[in-house]
Amino acid sequence: MLKAHNNRKKSWYRDWAESIIWAAVMALIIRSLLIQAFKIPSGSMEDTLLVGDFLMVNKFIYGTKIPFTDRVILPGIRPPEPGDIVVFKYPLDGRDFIKRCVAVEGDTVEVIGQDLYVNGKRPDELYAVHKAWDSTQNRDTVKNIWKPDYQKAWEERKFVQLGWMRDNFGPVVIPPGNIFAMGDNRDNSLDSRFWGPLPKNLLRGRALFIYWSWDSENGEPFWMFWKNIRFPRLGDLIK
Repeated sequence: MLKAHNNRKKSWYRDWAESIIWAAVMALIIRSLLIQAFKIPSGSMEDTLLVGDFLMVNKFIYGTKIPFTDRVILPGIRPPEPGDIVVFKYPLDGRDFIKRCVAVEGDTVEVIGQDLYVNGKRPDELYAVHKAWDSTQNRDTVKNIWKPDYQKAWEERKFVQLGWMRDNFGPVVIPPGNIFAMGDNRDNSLDSRFWGPLPKNLLRGRALFIYWSWDSENGEPFWMFWKNIRFPRLGDLIK
């Protein structure tokens, strides 16, 4: 009788362990191949996305990758398009960034006096804002030095931290296999103007919707935590 009781106890433990393992495996598959959560850490995408927004990201739309690598094993539903808000691996150190795709391979991009031009035309950008500091030091000097090799220098990522590129940039042609990414908050965004074209194989996915939003700078005491929740943003589709 005691033996039967022990067998039942072992069976219960085994079933419990198997359930946990399968749940972990399924969570890994979903996170690696289908969708993933992402938190907004900075104001580079204001006012579209705010610091403290938590997003769900579609990971298969641009192609399914082998987990923990940049190798695509299944083709995507479609390529990235201008207007998509994309999560990607930052080319210089591998951190996850989020920006908006504003141009694709073959497009000519230029910024003149803070205004974006793609193929000589200004796109309709109701989402773009300008809220930050002025870091355009030595603009004319830097421009004169780099002008002859502008395209090559930009593609080779030689412009990092040259502040004048924020407001006046290009023209450059987006090379094959790349996109041009910019933050909606144009004056406070480290984006393709500074670190060059974004290879499509570094894309993680496309932002879908906001599932949670927390204003940590609201200043409310902890016992009134609900006032820090941005309820109107919950469930918002990202576009």
